[in-house]
Amino acid sequence: MNMKHPAPPLPAKLIKRPNRFLGIVDLDGKHVEAFIPNPGRMHELMVPGTRVYVIPREGNHRKTKFDLTLMEYNNTLVSIDSRLPNHMLREAINAGLPEFKGYHVERAEPTFHDSRLDLKLTDGTNQILLEAKSCTLVEDGIALFPDAPTKRGARHMNTLVVALNHGRAVVCFVIQRNDAREWRPNEKMDPDFTDALRNAVKKGVEAYAFTCDIKLDTVSIKNSVPINLD
Repeated sequence: MNMKHPAPPLPAKLIKRPNRFLGIVDLDGKHVEAFIPNPGRMHELMVPGTRVYVIPREGNHRKTKFDLTLMEYNNTLVSIDSRLPNHMLREAINAGLPEFKGYHVERAEPTFHDSRLDLKLTDGTNQILLEAKSCTLVEDGIALFPDAPTKRGARHMNTLVVALNHGRAVVCFVIQRNDAREWRPNEKMDPDFTDALRNAVKKGVEAYAFTCDIKLDTVSIKNSVPINLD
C-alpha cells in the first residue's frame, strides 16, 4: 500500500548540512533551512549541490518551515526520513505482507524490557514484537546498516532476544531506495551492533530486509531481499 507525502515535495539543491538535523538548501534561488529527519551520517548523500526535495511543514514548535526528506543519488530517488519505516511496515503488514501473513498491527511503539520498540503484532492468539531500522546506505547493490555507530541499535537486538520468551521477535531493515539486491550489517562501522544482531538471530530473532518504491508522491515497501550475516 502506498503512503502519500503530507504535501508535494519541492525540488531544491543542498547547500550544506550545519548539523545532523539541519540542512541549508537553495529553493527557488533562496537559501532556506530544512529539518533533516535522520541522525545518520549519510556522507555519500549529503554532498553540496545534490538535488533534494523538501516538504512544506507547519507547526507552532517548529524551527524550520520544511522537512528535507528525499534526495537523488546515482539516478536513484532515496528517502532519508527515518520516521517512515515503521509507518510503511504498518501499512504493508495490515495489507498482508507475506512474512507476517495473518497478523495485524495491534500497537505502535510498545514498551518492552528496557526499550521502546516500533510495532506489536497479533494474530488474535500469538504476538510479534518488531523493531524497524531505516537503511539508506547502498554500495554496489549491497545495503549496509548502520552508517554510524548505534548503541541503541545493539540494545534493541538484546531486547528482542528477551522478547522471544513471549512470542516471535523480529527486526526489519527498511532500505529506503530500490537499488539493493542484498542487505548486510556494516561490521566495519559498528562491530558491536553486528555481534548483537548475529547473536540475536542465532537465538531465534527473525531478520528481514525490504527495499522500497520511492516516488515523488508516494513511498511503499517493495521487495524482500536476502540478508547476509557472514
